[in-house]
Amino acid sequence: MPEGTLDRRLRVGYGLGSVATGTFGTVPGLMLLPYLTDTLGITAALAGVIVFAPKAWDVVLNPIAGRISDRSTDPRGPRRPFLLRGGLALAVFFALMFASVDLGSTTADGLWVLVMFVLCATAYAFFQVPYVAMPAEITSSYDERTRLMTWRVGILAFTIMLSGATAPAIRDAVGGRAGYAVMGVVVAMLLVAGVVGAYFGTRHAPVGAPVADSAGLRDQLRIVAGARDFRLLLTTFVVQALGVGSMLAGVDYMSRHVLGGSGAATILFVCFVGPAVVLTPVWARIGGRVGKKRGYVAASLVLALGALLLVGGRSEPSAMVFGATALVGVGYAGAQVFPLAMLPDAAAVDAGRTGQNRAGVYTGVWTAGETLGLAMGPGLFALVLALGGYVSSTTGDAEQPSSAVTAIVIGFSVIPALLTLLSLVFLRRYTLDISVVEEFAQQSSRNPEEVP
Repeated sequence: MPEGTLDRRLRVGYGLGSVATGTFGTVPGLMLLPYLTDTLGITAALAGVIVFAPKAWDVVLNPIAGRISDRSTDPRGPRRPFLLRGGLALAVFFALMFASVDLGSTTADGLWVLVMFVLCATAYAFFQVPYVAMPAEITSSYDERTRLMTWRVGILAFTIMLSGATAPAIRDAVGGRAGYAVMGVVVAMLLVAGVVGAYFGTRHAPVGAPVADSAGLRDQLRIVAGARDFRLLLTTFVVQALGVGSMLAGVDYMSRHVLGGSGAATILFVCFVGPAVVLTPVWARIGGRVGKKRGYVAASLVLALGALLLVGGRSEPSAMVFGATALVGVGYAGAQVFPLAMLPDAAAVDAGRTGQNRAGVYTGVWTAGETLGLAMGPGLFALVLALGGYVSSTTGDAEQPSSAVTAIVIGFSVIPALLTLLSLVFLRRYTLDISVVEEFAQQSSRNPEEVP
């Protein structure tokens, strides 16, 4: 694997995959729950199950997808063909999920969404897992992975802002079921752009890696689970994803029932994601000075502080709510850069220690955890809504009791803040720094029996 600096075109090409991951990671979390509760008329509790169940399926599927891509011998590269096949299928199923299909009953409509979301989750697993596995094989450099992730997260942040801001705007401009259907087609086109860009943008990427592990999937998962630092990093990231997922699910509800208008959703979302577009390189430079772990801790504390400032959202002026949300966005930028740069380090240390390539299994477990966290976030928010007595409707204009509005604020502020602070308990024990990672990078070409 190369030790030097990667070509900028490769960094950008790889980063384009984040157009797909950012879009699918954002729009369902932002739009699906209100679509179910305020357009299809499904109760908040049942809607939470529909949002959560397909992502839970990914927890099982993602490690399998990782093992399959680990064993690929395709001459185009072991991961790239999966990007194209899984990504294009994802775009089709996404458009169908929000298609204006009236099956005559709330139950049938909900079942349609559930089936399409399961198919989306399946296709996404075979795109995302190989995609996230690639950096461990593209470069063995500790710092170059951070630079590669800087491009990825920068594009990711821009995509999240673009898709998260335009999706509700398209829905509101068209209105009703048709608005969601048009939004689904537009977002599907954005998914295709990211998939095709990543496929062709990585056609010259190095694919050198240790030989694929011959052990069974169960044995590989057991080995990965025993990797202490990976386990701590994953737990930190999943707990934070749970909080971020709850916050994303609350944007539309917060804008309509606390800030007083659906149009505020776009402003609120831009405040959340916009800082990441500008500050992602800044966080990368901070990480270069203080280390990835310390940078991750700092970013997490900023995110938690911003969320805590939103507790008074019912009485604060809108400008203060937007400002606190922007502070959350500042922390969110770093909380994406650092763990994604630390993940390949964990996989590389394992490869250096054993001489076996388990990058796909590592990333399969990682993406399964991330998916579970982001899925449980909207489910947790839906549970809070149900406990607050939220009233579902097919028109979206049902009058809500004060307890439901309070529940919206709690799900948008208190829960993300507490979960982010809780995650730092696990991150505190993480030990992989530059000296450890580079030591094992030098050993990755040696015979496993020679590695101490």
